[in-house]
Amino acid sequence: MEKSTVKDKSFKFAVEVIKLYKQLTEQKEFVLSKQILRSGTSIGANVQEAQQAQSKPDFISKMSIALKEAQETEYWLLLFKESKLAQFDYEHYLNLIEELKRMLISIIKTSKSNLTKK
Repeated sequence: MEKSTVKDKSFKFAVEVIKLYKQLTEQKEFVLSKQILRSGTSIGANVQEAQQAQSKPDFISKMSIALKEAQETEYWLLLFKESKLAQFDYEHYLNLIEELKRMLISIIKTSKSNLTKK
């Protein structure tokens, strides 16, 4: 079975987001924390779904949804950072999400390129 780095990293990120959600709710932040929980865990769910795509276009679509969720997660992280609504290591999460976005963009570009070559 082939190891998927983006699959592993998106899963680990989801676990980190769950821990962050717990930390945020302990700081009595309930609204934005739910948004970040939803979008942050959705990245890995879509990557996981892409592993069983029915076709290359379906794979690209699922990975594109994962990228959109990563971009949304970045938005919520930046809102937290700028609003100072809660205290946590913003840069740690922003670095992780940036790495995931780069990986997803690369996968999507390569997949699209391979699709047009055929």
